[in-house]
Amino acid sequence: MNGARGITVHWFRRDLRLEDNHGLFRALSEHGNVQPLFIFDTGILDKLEDRADRRVDLIHRTLEDLQRRLVERGSTLLVAHGSPVEVWKTLLDRYPITAVTANHDHEPYAQARDKAVGELLAGRGIPFRTFKDISIFERNEVVKDDGGPYTVYTPYMRKWKSLFHPSMAQAYPSEKHAEAFRRSDPEPMPSLQQIGFQPTDLVVPPMEVSDELLRHYERTRDLPAVAGTSRMSTHLRFGTVSVRALVRRSLELSPKYLNELIWREFFMQVLWHFPHPEKAFKPAYDRIAWRHDEQDLARWTAGLTGYPLVDAGMRELSATGLMHNRVRMVVASFLTKHLLIDWRMGEAWFAAKLLDFELSSNNGGWQWASGSGCDAAPYFRVFNPTLQLQRFDPALTYVKRWVPEHGTVNYPRPMVVHETARARALATFKEGLERSTVTAAQQRMF
Repeated sequence: MNGARGITVHWFRRDLRLEDNHGLFRALSEHGNVQPLFIFDTGILDKLEDRADRRVDLIHRTLEDLQRRLVERGSTLLVAHGSPVEVWKTLLDRYPITAVTANHDHEPYAQARDKAVGELLAGRGIPFRTFKDISIFERNEVVKDDGGPYTVYTPYMRKWKSLFHPSMAQAYPSEKHAEAFRRSDPEPMPSLQQIGFQPTDLVVPPMEVSDELLRHYERTRDLPAVAGTSRMSTHLRFGTVSVRALVRRSLELSPKYLNELIWREFFMQVLWHFPHPEKAFKPAYDRIAWRHDEQDLARWTAGLTGYPLVDAGMRELSATGLMHNRVRMVVASFLTKHLLIDWRMGEAWFAAKLLDFELSSNNGGWQWASGSGCDAAPYFRVFNPTLQLQRFDPALTYVKRWVPEHGTVNYPRPMVVHETARARALATFKEGLERSTVTAAQQRMF
């Protein structure tokens, strides 16, 4: 298999598609003899506690489809399992690799991984080029006039729109260069079991969103009982759809949906400029006296709080790996305000369970709910889960779907009283923030 002709490797990561793929387009159109590659990264997989993780199953199924399509074109997908640096050492010994392409990933782990692989390739004289593909703008492309990063969404959104040109959402026609894939016999793919995982009950969200849904998106997106959201978050996370295609359609059909896509990029650039997601964005909030109550946390994760909308959302998450966005805000507010449990505990649960988990959005959303993040809801804004239910699921359609025992003697009483929990939260947050202010003043004195 070691032919004399040099091979260009395109390394799939968060771009699991052959169509409108920027890095793949560059490899196919500028180099040729392109060998596609995916690495099941043990640096990520070894941290997953559930051996029946739906996300790993989703990736594996997507790779099987990519392999089928590549074999139809006379090529193959290489699928490796291990540490990326060690995998690349093996590949460099096996193939006459002369160039490597990939698409950007803004997360801190990915940055460290790409730095290590880039140094290895550079030591062999092999260029490693990465391209923007998962967003329209990234990194330092949307900043304030003084060059600083935005930490409030609305001015970021306005600047984003002022800089945007429709040409930025044009597709990269990678699928039109199939002749430039390396010709090869099919390579065997490792099974899920061979990489240490098991098949799951995964139901993959549809890859298409209708024009009708986008036209009515602003009216239906907050109603968990109806199919009123795009359900594209999973596909955006793994790159099975192109963000450019969704932007083009939102420009035509739904300004509100475009704003949601911009929210995603806002959180991405926040993480890029402030790569410390384990800390509160507003340091004062790390002085909040969070409660460490394993029993309360367990009732929240199990959907047994006695608040129907909260419980429905948590059960939907456990059953499907997804949760309606409006409900995500309600359950996050409940954990951090009603139960006074550290937002990091909720963030970790979502990170373990969400099919569409994306570090920037998950961290940004949880810090928004707790009040500790950039452009966050003020700490004294506490969602009333009963009023949220009355407003967004008045017929209890969503609740009955996930909490069938609601209204019977088998459903638990509310674990906290809203008014009492709200008063406790306000007092605790106020005390923590005041303590932080005093500490900061004392530090300035010395």
